[in-house]
Amino acid sequence: MPAPRHDEFETRLGLSFRDRFVRELPGDPSIENVPRQVKGAAWSPVLPTKVAAPKVLLHSREVADELGLSESVMRSPEMAEVLSGNRMLRGMRPYAACYGGHQFGSWAGQLGDGRAITLGEIATPSGKIQEIQLKGAGPTPYSRRADGRAVLRSSVREMLCSEAMHHLGVPTTRALALTATGESVVRDMLYDGNPKAEPGAVVARVAPSFVRFGNFELPTARKDEELLRALTAHVMKHHYPELVKAGDPTSPDSVAAFLIEVAERTARMIAEWMRVGFVHGVMNTDNMSILGLTIDYGPYGWLEGYDPGWTPNTTDAQGRRYRYGAQPSIGAWNVARLADALAPLLPEGAGDQAMKAYGTTWEERELRMYAEKLGLRAVHLPEEGEGGPSDMPLLEGLFGLFGKAEIDMPLFYRALADVPTHEPLAPEAWANVAGEVLGHTFYDTEVERVLRPTVGAWLSTYAARVREDGRDPEERRASMRRANPKYVLRNWLAQKAIDLAEAGDTSELEALLEVLRRPYDDQPGREAYAQKRPEWARHKAGCSMLSCSS
Repeated sequence: MPAPRHDEFETRLGLSFRDRFVRELPGDPSIENVPRQVKGAAWSPVLPTKVAAPKVLLHSREVADELGLSESVMRSPEMAEVLSGNRMLRGMRPYAACYGGHQFGSWAGQLGDGRAITLGEIATPSGKIQEIQLKGAGPTPYSRRADGRAVLRSSVREMLCSEAMHHLGVPTTRALALTATGESVVRDMLYDGNPKAEPGAVVARVAPSFVRFGNFELPTARKDEELLRALTAHVMKHHYPELVKAGDPTSPDSVAAFLIEVAERTARMIAEWMRVGFVHGVMNTDNMSILGLTIDYGPYGWLEGYDPGWTPNTTDAQGRRYRYGAQPSIGAWNVARLADALAPLLPEGAGDQAMKAYGTTWEERELRMYAEKLGLRAVHLPEEGEGGPSDMPLLEGLFGLFGKAEIDMPLFYRALADVPTHEPLAPEAWANVAGEVLGHTFYDTEVERVLRPTVGAWLSTYAARVREDGRDPEERRASMRRANPKYVLRNWLAQKAIDLAEAGDTSELEALLEVLRRPYDDQPGREAYAQKRPEWARHKAGCSMLSCSS
C-alpha cells in the first residue's frame, strides 16, 4: 500500500488516525481485491478506487464540529479528495469488514462490506473515538458481482436520514459529507430491466463502530471460535468496558451482560423508530448495529398515512417481513440470532435472559412512547385478569380511527397537542373541533367529513382522560410537541431534492437539511416541508416504495 503524502493541508487538518480494529483483529493475508470467501479474518485491506472529479455537495456542520473540522476545511478541494477516497492520510489503514447475516429470515453466509471502506478511527476534540467510513468508494473482496459504487439518489437519502434521525433523538450512525464523484454509475433502480447511467456519489459515515450482529454470526457459522472470541474481546474492551467481569472480556458472565445490554439497546432504538414513524425496510442481521444504532439507510420510509402493514422495500412487497408494525418482533428475532452467534461463549440460559430483557425493555418503552405522544403522564395497560383502570379502549379507539381512513400520522399527533381538553363539550362541539384541528390530517376530505362525528367522539374520550391525568394544559402541549415531530424526512421531499441535485442544483439539499435540524420546532415560513404527501407522489418512483438500489 503506497505511503500517504504529507503537506500543509494535513497539518492544518490535525486529525490523528488510529487502527485498533486492524491492529487487534486477524486480517486477510491477501491484498487481491477480487470477490472471494475470506476465512479466519475480521477484515480485508482495500484501498478506495479513485474518482474523476470529487466535489463535496453537502456536509453536516454538527458532525464536522464534533470531529474538529472547520468550515473552510470542509469546503476545500483537498477535503473532497479525502472524502471521495482519492487521498489517504497519515495513519489510515483502510479496510472492509468481513461478516455474514440472515437476510429476510434466511442465512446468507458471507456478506461483508461490499461498498463500504473504513478509513480508520480518530479521537475527537471531546475525547471520543469515531470511525470514518466511505460508502460507495469502490469494490472490495465482499462486493460479489457489484461495483462497490453508489448513486447520488441513494447517497442523498443516507446523508439526510442519518442526520434527520439524530436530530429526532433516534440512536443512529452519522453522516459527515456527501461527495459527488464526477462519474456515472449504472443502476436498474426498480429491477425491471431498464438500467441507466446516474451520477455517482460517496457518503462519509461516522460512528463509534460499524460492527454488526453479522460480524459475530459468521465465525460461529464457520465454527471459528478463536475469531469469535477475539472479536468479542475487542468490542467489549473498547465499547462495553463497564460490562467486563473479573478482567476477562470473554468470560461467560461478561458475554452474558454484553448480550443483555445489546438486546436492551436494540429495543430502545426500535421504540424510537416507532415513535417517529420510521420504517427501516431491511432489518437483516447484517444491518443491526452492535451498539444499538440505526445503521444502513437503504429502502427506508416514513409512515404518512398510518398503516402498520406498510413496508417501503420493493423486495419485501410480498412477504412484508419488515413492515412498520413488525419491527419490534423482528428486533427480538435478530437478538435471538445474536444469542445463537455468541452461544459458544455464553453460560446456559443467557439467551433466554436476553430475550426477556428485550421484551421487558420494549414493553416499558412502548408504554412511555404512547404516553408521550398522547401527552399523558403514563399509559396503563394492565395484564389480563389484573384490576385497575386501562387505557386500552383509548388506544383501540385511536387505531380504529386510523383504520377507517388514510390519516397522516406525523400531522395527526402534532395537531392533537392543540385540541382543547380543559373542559367537557357537547358531541357536536367535539365534531367541530375534530374538523377544525384534525381535518387537515386526512388525505380524503370527503371521508373526513363523514368521520368527523366519530373522531369527535374519540376526542371527547381522550379529553376526559387528559383531564383525569391532571396535567397543566401548557405543560401537556409542550410535552407532546417534544415527542411528535413536525418535520420528518418524507420520501417525496427527499426525491424533490434528489431531482434538483441530479440537475446540478444542490440548494434544496441544504434547505432540507436545515429544516431537519429542528424537527420539533414550528419554523415559520417552512410549512411546505410539513405537508401531507401530494397525490402526484403516491406512486412515483422514489416517493413511495424504494428498491435496495434506491
